[in-house]
Amino acid sequence: MSMRSRAEVTTRFAKAYAKAGKADKGRILDQVVAVTSWSRDNARRRLTAAAKRPPGAGRQVAVAERRLRAPKFSFDARKVLQRVWAASGGQCGKYLAASMAIQLDALERHGELVPGQDRYSPAVRAELVAMSAASIDRYLQPVKAKDQIKGVATTRPSPLLRSSVKIRKAGDEAEGEPGFFEGDTVAHCGPTLKGEFARTLNLTDVHTGWVFTRTVRNNAHIHILAALKAADEQIPFAVTGLDFDNGTEFLNTAVIGWAGVRGICFTRSRPYKKNDQATIESKNNHLVRRYGFYYRYDTADERAVLNRLWPLVNDRLNYLTPTRKPAGYGTDRAGRPQAPVRQARHPARPVAGRRGAGPAQQARAAHLPRQPQPRQDRPRDRRPAGQAPDRGQGKDRAALPRHHPQRPPRRPQRHTRQGILKHAPSRAFLTEAPTIFAGILT
Repeated sequence: MSMRSRAEVTTRFAKAYAKAGKADKGRILDQVVAVTSWSRDNARRRLTAAAKRPPGAGRQVAVAERRLRAPKFSFDARKVLQRVWAASGGQCGKYLAASMAIQLDALERHGELVPGQDRYSPAVRAELVAMSAASIDRYLQPVKAKDQIKGVATTRPSPLLRSSVKIRKAGDEAEGEPGFFEGDTVAHCGPTLKGEFARTLNLTDVHTGWVFTRTVRNNAHIHILAALKAADEQIPFAVTGLDFDNGTEFLNTAVIGWAGVRGICFTRSRPYKKNDQATIESKNNHLVRRYGFYYRYDTADERAVLNRLWPLVNDRLNYLTPTRKPAGYGTDRAGRPQAPVRQARHPARPVAGRRGAGPAQQARAAHLPRQPQPRQDRPRDRRPAGQAPDRGQGKDRAALPRHHPQRPPRRPQRHTRQGILKHAPSRAFLTEAPTIFAGILT
């Protein structure tokens, strides 16, 4: 406890100690000693002295006034720093300090920063390049608190049709084949919800992780339904189910009627339970927000640029990014919940012969690359030619080559989550990927 706190405790109990009897003074001394860790004689002496002082704010411990040092960087440099930070996408101080020269070069090249205009000059550039990460965070702190770049929830409940739609909860039985998608919309509203702004519809297959993304004008059911129809045509396998939140852009007569005509199972999550849609909520972050940022988009040109971006991002996630999905849900012997995870694999897989795929989907599925196979150009037996392994040492792992058929397997790992990426794409797959993408996009 500091001396300031001890002085406040002494001032608080001084009057009561002076008026109390012998037994009560003993109890007050016990309390003061327990709080301040003083001896009883010291506590008695301080209480007596505090009772004799005139009433007031109490004893104050002298504290040296802190002198504010002169700012190291100019006002112009701090103002330009705010523009550079906004153009960088809201990077933290450590990232912005490392990339400051690159950011300034790019802004100068595109005419955003011109020497002699808007407080920018070679001296300001030298100050920004020399600014440390801690200084950047300190100067940007009031700006971040005033205009934080973050998402805004725009989901509005739909009480009319909500009771007629089945609820799908987290932990329900995992789907055994592709076709069941979780969906959500991301608002590109920036820091305010005023006016009209673009929305991005994001769909993710629960079984394979296949993603489809499309930006629309707003969340009116006409635009949402058009995006869903485009997804049903472009996804290379049949869409059998859709799971959304309780927003009015999904729970309306037009969307539910279209799903009923197409024979698509329509479910919803529980209100205020984001874990019911954990798959799509994670995709909203590292797909839409990672590549589309938190800025405001409300023009046709901005929507066109986003819709040119999403196919490239989707191809990267669908063809070049393996995923791991739970194979089911259950409990262990102790009753703890567990979800066995299957081996990592790519969302793109042969689906041409899958039940329910239409002619257009089968034509697109014919261009999908096959699951990458391990390299076969490495000999299974590394022993010299003509030297056969000793069959009598089959139980010894060190006595047989690594890929020998009779080599005993390793003991199973205790932690099943180790080794997320065990099978990387083969060289042949990476070589033919651009050709495959070009055939799909055309």
